Parts: sequence; C-alpha cells; structure tokens
Amino acid sequence: MPGNEIVTRTPGDGYRTEIDAGGFRMVADEPAGVGGTGAGPTPYDLLLAALGSCTGMTLRMYASRKGWPLEDVTVTLREARDHAADCVNCDQPDARITRLDREIVVGGPLDETQRDRLLHISNQCPVHKSLAGAFHIRTTLLGSHSGTEAPS
Repeated sequence: MPGNEIVTRTPGDGYRTEIDAGGFRMVADEPAGVGGTGAGPTPYDLLLAALGSCTGMTLRMYASRKGWPLEDVTVTLREARDHAADCVNCDQPDARITRLDREIVVGGPLDETQRDRLLHISNQCPVHKSLAGAFHIRTTLLGSHSGTEAPS
C-alpha cells in the first residue's frame, strides 16, 4: 500500500500553513513572537505529536496482542530549540535537533516485566525508528502555481 499524501500550502507572506492530511484539515504556524500568528501548532509540535501518537498506538497494539491489562498511555515530549537560531542556521548542515525527551506513563495493573517490555517496545514504533535512523528525503521542485516554470 502506498503512503498517504499530505499536502501543505503556505499562502501570503506569513507562516500560517494549511495542511490536508488524507481529508483531515489542520493548520500549522509559528508563535507570534517569531513572526507567525500562533494559529496552530509549530512543525516541531506536529513532529512530536506524530512520535507521541505512534508510541501510544504501538504500545496499545502490543499490549492488546499479548492480552496485557494496559488501560491507557500518556506520552509527554519535549525538545529544546530556538526559533530564531533555527532560521539563522537553517542552511548549515548540522542545524538540527539532536535530542527529544519522551516520558511515557502507562496505566493498568502491569507487572515490572510487562512495564520493562513496553519501554523496549516504545522504541520500536515506526515514527521513532524513522527519526532515529537514516531518513532520506527526496525533494523535487516543480513549476510555480502561476503556470510559469521555475528557473533552472
């Protein structure tokens, strides 16, 4: 099955970006203090949300398959970045976040062996594996919306 197509559009001169994710519409933006309008989560917020939701879903699937009494999963994520430094250093090859902090709380009458296994399984979620591995992004620049081709 091919991957989902996500389409984003950043109209005008601000950072507010419209997102269409498989028919679900969302907005991403940057905080007002860095030139955005604060109309939605930042791209990094969305990245952390992807990791957190994938972690919870992975733990739920694993516990269900094992018949374990997992009642709920709460994942808290943090990253330490500087909006201004991101923009100033974006053309530098080493400009990236190098650490995300993830805290997981699992609810239910789980024993220590089950809890330890769930901690191990949390690192097996597909988004975690993608972020921690060698992720390759192929980018193609197409012509503009106005009908003119981008210069070569």
